Amino acid sequence: MSNASIQFDPTSLAKYGHLALIARNLVEGFLTGVHKSPYKGFSVEFAEHRQYYPGDEIRHIDWRAYGKTDRYYIKEYEEETNLKAHLLVDASGSMGYKGKQASKFQYAQYIAASLAYLMLHQRDAVGLTLHDTRVRRSIAPRSNSKHLLQVLHALQEAQPGGETALAPLWHQSAEQIKQRGLVVILSDCFEQVEPLLRALQHFRHRRHEVLLFHILAPEEIEFPFQKWTQFRNLETTGDKLLVDPQKLRKDYLRNFDRFCKELRDGAGRAQVDYHLMRTDEPIDRALGIYLTRRQTRG
Repeated sequence: MSNASIQFDPTSLAKYGHLALIARNLVEGFLTGVHKSPYKGFSVEFAEHRQYYPGDEIRHIDWRAYGKTDRYYIKEYEEETNLKAHLLVDASGSMGYKGKQASKFQYAQYIAASLAYLMLHQRDAVGLTLHDTRVRRSIAPRSNSKHLLQVLHALQEAQPGGETALAPLWHQSAEQIKQRGLVVILSDCFEQVEPLLRALQHFRHRRHEVLLFHILAPEEIEFPFQKWTQFRNLETTGDKLLVDPQKLRKDYLRNFDRFCKELRDGAGRAQVDYHLMRTDEPIDRALGIYLTRRQTRG
């Protein structure tokens, strides 16, 4: 792999709990199967300055800038600023649904943590936004190991709750992300499809690449329930409803399949990279999708 990769201290990661260790194990196990790096070599073309952080290589400090400002700045080059990625994680109540596997939110946490680890391992900059009806936490993209711990800690501490308001917040993010980059969305997308598609088009209008991980539980896709089942609203009052699922199954599957198809087809028309992720699938599939996206970047 690229000799620009950051070395992460396992003892530091351990302080941030199981999510950090899961991400580390997933990524390092995944990378052993990658025989050819999809990344280009170093470029000596200067790109921009950023603030110095402990752990950055001293040889990249711009001493001329220090002489003028009395502050340390790092000279970044094209290879080091090859990608600025923004992880948008849906933390609304519906993401708390848990079937036989991890909840959708836990699954999104694992994917986001693993992607952040992989991106920073390759010196990409990564940021994080957690939201439901409002932005709960926003971390600007950076590319150092201390930043990884900040992202992982934010993911570790988050819990799903609250109603869904995806489209307005995606529009807001599209306006706030000034520099062209990769936007990675992790959500069950439980909202009206048309507003979501308009928000995705907004990202594309701002010239961002968009990778949409549509995260669903197998039970939502297959609706396997046979006996009378109590369903609970996870987003508002927690209201419960006892129903006969066999009477609902046909209509549910028809509506759900239509919802997924409209979202998938609309994303395709907007040139958004759509991928359905079931919570019973290996998480490292998302890493492969991300690397494939990197390989095909123009």
